[in-house]
Amino acid sequence: MLTKFETKSNRVKGLSFHTKRPWILASLHSGVIQLWDYRMGTLIDRFEEHDGPVRGVHFHISQPLFVSGGDDYKIKVWNYKMHRCLFTFHGHLDYIRTVQFHHESPWIVSASDDQTIRIWNWQSRTCISVLTGHNHYVMCASFHPKEDLVVSASLDQTVRVWDIASLKQKRGSPTDDVMRLGQMNSDLFGGLDVYTKYVLEGHDRGVNYASFHPTLPLIVSGADDRQLKLWRMNVDWMKPDVGALDTKAWEVDTLRGHTNNVSCVMFHTKQDIIVSNSEDKSIRVWDATKRTGLQTFRREHDRFWVLACHPEMNLLAAGHDGGMIVFKLERERPAFAVSGDSVFYIKDRFLRYYEFSTQKDTQVIPIRRPGSSTSLNQSPRTISYSPTENAVLLCSDVDGGSHELYVIPKNGDNLQETKKSSGGSAIFIARNRFAVLEKSSNQVFVKNLKGEVVKKSELPIVTDAIFYAGTGNLLCKSEDRVAIFDLTQRLVIGELQTSFVKYVVWSSDMESVALLSKHAVVIASKKLVHQCTLHETIRVKSGAWDENGVFIYSTLNHIKYCLPNGDSGIIKTLDVPIYITKISKNSIFCLDRDGNNKAIIIDATEYIFKLSLLKKRYDNVMSMIRNSQLCGQAMIAYLQQKGFPEVALHFVKDERTRFNLALESGNIQIAVASAKEIDEKDHWYKLGVEALRQGNTGIVEYAYQRTKNFERLSFLYLITGNIDKLSKMLKIAEVKNDVMGQFHNALYLGDVRERVKILENTGHLPLAYITASVHGLHDVAERLADELGDKIPKLPEGKVPSLLIPPSPVISGSDWPLLRVMKGIFEGGLDNFGQNAAEEEEDTADGDWGEELDVVDVDGMQIGDVAEILEYGENVEEDEDGGWELEDLELPPEENTPKVSRSSVFVTPPPGLPVSQIWIQRSSLAAEQAAAGNFETAMRLLTRQLGIKNFSILKSMFLDLYNGSHNYLPFSSFSEIVLAVERGWTESSPPGARGTPALVFNLSQLEEKLKTGYKATTTGKLAEALRIFLTILHTIPLIVVESRREVDDVKQLITIVKEYVLGLKMELHRRDLKDNPIRQQELAAYFTNCNLEKTHLRLALQNAMNVCVKGKNFVTAANFARRLLETNPAAENQAQAARRVIQAAERNMTDAAELNYDFRNPFVTCGATYVPIYRGQKDVSCPYCSSRFVVSQEGQMCNVCELALVGADASGLLCSPTQVR
Repeated sequence: MLTKFETKSNRVKGLSFHTKRPWILASLHSGVIQLWDYRMGTLIDRFEEHDGPVRGVHFHISQPLFVSGGDDYKIKVWNYKMHRCLFTFHGHLDYIRTVQFHHESPWIVSASDDQTIRIWNWQSRTCISVLTGHNHYVMCASFHPKEDLVVSASLDQTVRVWDIASLKQKRGSPTDDVMRLGQMNSDLFGGLDVYTKYVLEGHDRGVNYASFHPTLPLIVSGADDRQLKLWRMNVDWMKPDVGALDTKAWEVDTLRGHTNNVSCVMFHTKQDIIVSNSEDKSIRVWDATKRTGLQTFRREHDRFWVLACHPEMNLLAAGHDGGMIVFKLERERPAFAVSGDSVFYIKDRFLRYYEFSTQKDTQVIPIRRPGSSTSLNQSPRTISYSPTENAVLLCSDVDGGSHELYVIPKNGDNLQETKKSSGGSAIFIARNRFAVLEKSSNQVFVKNLKGEVVKKSELPIVTDAIFYAGTGNLLCKSEDRVAIFDLTQRLVIGELQTSFVKYVVWSSDMESVALLSKHAVVIASKKLVHQCTLHETIRVKSGAWDENGVFIYSTLNHIKYCLPNGDSGIIKTLDVPIYITKISKNSIFCLDRDGNNKAIIIDATEYIFKLSLLKKRYDNVMSMIRNSQLCGQAMIAYLQQKGFPEVALHFVKDERTRFNLALESGNIQIAVASAKEIDEKDHWYKLGVEALRQGNTGIVEYAYQRTKNFERLSFLYLITGNIDKLSKMLKIAEVKNDVMGQFHNALYLGDVRERVKILENTGHLPLAYITASVHGLHDVAERLADELGDKIPKLPEGKVPSLLIPPSPVISGSDWPLLRVMKGIFEGGLDNFGQNAAEEEEDTADGDWGEELDVVDVDGMQIGDVAEILEYGENVEEDEDGGWELEDLELPPEENTPKVSRSSVFVTPPPGLPVSQIWIQRSSLAAEQAAAGNFETAMRLLTRQLGIKNFSILKSMFLDLYNGSHNYLPFSSFSEIVLAVERGWTESSPPGARGTPALVFNLSQLEEKLKTGYKATTTGKLAEALRIFLTILHTIPLIVVESRREVDDVKQLITIVKEYVLGLKMELHRRDLKDNPIRQQELAAYFTNCNLEKTHLRLALQNAMNVCVKGKNFVTAANFARRLLETNPAAENQAQAARRVIQAAERNMTDAAELNYDFRNPFVTCGATYVPIYRGQKDVSCPYCSSRFVVSQEGQMCNVCELALVGADASGLLCSPTQVR
């Protein structure tokens, strides 16, 4: 039995395979119907409407329907696509045992414990016939796969065959079925539409199951008498002239072997065998022709109840007490060996030869069936071929593993006698030498063609199979590794750790090897140097190398490729599995499960393109881009991932995707073109950011103009020194009545008079007076002083003012030194792709952007001119001197721009929030509050959550958190810039987004410290171990984790560390006591009650045992010795010492002193007084570490964690954002 899929559930009572999809229905004794994908091993759906066990279930052959029947007397028809029950049939008066759809008609047959069989029309939703005649429970009923017959089995010890041909003849419209309801009462007493054709009697007990043969007039039945019976009907369906008047049926044979009631039995759909299962916990396979047992499969604890056979594939399923299994009886993989342009393979007991170039198939020699005929899986598993000697080795599992040597005769010669020997793994390693694995001695025997052993070699690893690895070399496979062994030098050439390997495929040049296991493909070099590993969720079946060094492999439902760097993809989807034999250009040659050769044409463009990129064959890449139809999001994502966004640009038509790819590749020209098409504000913003990064101020200016971002535009003109355009921006701000914009532009220009004018117009006369006075505008200052009168502000005396005058630009009106963007490898060959090359050359002749952007808009105007982006309805003209004549403009007011009156107050813009303030506002975790510098809130949170009062220990950690989340850059000799360090920040993070602070403490650090503490405890460095464990306890309140699972890990870590701190403190206290042996014994005993790792518990038990022996408390010491032996100590000296103590105690069963220790009564140890608190006694606990204390310690500082107050109220540990709603 080859198990393909297994589930664990309640008892499975009904099973049904889907005809096309890899699905199986399982109805459970609990009332649930499960839909499984047995290929992927996943549960697809659950259907739960029945009350009580569901005993029957069946898929429709073509519709998305299935039917179920249960102990609630109901038959339900479901649509699995709609995930619901469509309708319910009522009529049966007792449990329903089986249900089944008819293969052609819209009928359902059901069998019930009410002693009837009913046939229902699921289209008209009516019962069309009731079959009566059985006088006990009807255990099953099923349609014949071709004829108008129904077979049923009953506990009345009979099998009945019913003729339902008249139902088909009388079948009419749904209205006819309704009219026939009036006749149902007569059917209950034996209607005329359906009659009993045969009554088969022969079983001594009730019959549980009966089923038809798919093609022959045979019936098989199984019963509580533990027997299977084979019955034959004498009507020949192939000959219509045989009349039905002489119809008879008789018993052919009885099959015995089951030791308990036979639950289910049926004929295999593909082979001439019978499969049965039983309550004796076994599945048995029988030869239907010879009527003998072939094989038995047993389970330890589960009784079998039902069987199902796939209608088209070699698959069976069996339901048992603990779930179900899907299995095959025999391997379907044909044995084959590829040699040059041909393949040798086994089909129908013949060795055949197939030539790839001519696609000619030839029968070579007959292969005798090895072994006896009383078992399955006798066909050869592997073939090894020697082309020079024209010989083949066939290996099979017969007789524990054997091989046969065939020498293929030349034309006219007779076939030589076959040489058969033991050893199920044999391969040719040279022209006339082959190696055979002897598993029992882990040796390999090298033999000649006469079967004589010429050499023996011990293998370097425990080997269960050998494969060819070049002349004179073997690839040895064990459960967890493979190794290449040179038989001549007896050296290991290479070794690789890998999962259980099933097949080995070498490339044609023997430079690379693919190791295929059940769910993985490992690619390695000829010396087994690992290159890559691919993991699959479903089974890997076969593979071969193509001429480019790409490995092509098949799974159950796909053909896939694997590049040398580990990149993979799907080439083709399969309906049925195939076994790849050879790859030739765009053709895959393969064998199917029936041993037929096939050639599948594939499109190799995708993996050849990726391989060309990998090997930097850029001429091939350019050619494929021009000539092929490569496209799709997957290809674009691949090119982005591999760092070729400029290549991906040539596959993309969507402007948004082109824009993002252009920015990523630095192609600013394509980005500008795409941004024009999209014309959205955020895209212009991104374009401006990238252009600024490249130093291309012309594009930056254009992007700001398109979004009317006047503030950024003004600042751009300031840093580029473009005074003329900065003056224009001042005029624009004045037109827009933007006071802040006017003031900023005047500040940028250093125009003091304009600033004074703006302040005066907005009513800020004191500020205007101070500005004029400081900057030496005495005439203006005097005029303002007259207006102010007595309210003239006083200037500070003895201080020299610093004037806000911007420095004059050194260079203005052009780009600053541009960031060099290297031209992509492909741009020279692909820029003109799909465009007029001459136009492209003309457009790109002026490679440098000047002061004005050389791009013309739709109106033919230069977009470098700021005025033309204002779209106010009239054009703004520029005079000869470059000044702007704005007096004559008739500008309509902007709808959303508020007017600022002359008397309005000048408002300074508010400063932005510091990052630390954002952290404080967003987080409710103590660690993040401390990292933001808000120590007071962090302390308050820890007190409320964990009852912590002693913060002196945590002071240094608070400072470490704060310093770790901030960075400091020196700005000048007397100041520095503080930068926030955020957790999880990457270059792809959106600009302006604020994350959480970076923390210097994390869970993985504490786990490493825990290991260090364990090591120190093991080596006896108890003081150092205690310090490490205390550090962990003190750090845990100041860590942050991301998931609920990690929160559980943190809580578990507290529990572990608390036990060690308590135990180590007691042990160190015990060592300080010199003159109190009784107290020493008690503390040693309490140490053993701590929840420690097994290694440390052994040491504590040995320590307590020794202390008690020295104190002559032999009974207590014996208790520790027994506990020590129960831990199965690996060190023999520990076990011997424990046994000696027990022997000594048996001679002297006394204790010299009474201890405050009762090992029979469960207790915990007080963390302060170190006395036991027995079950039932009152105690208080620490809100942080959960250590237990006697009641008198309430309100005291916890002696274990040294942080929290014993008995304080606390809400609990909060260390993850997932805990915060």
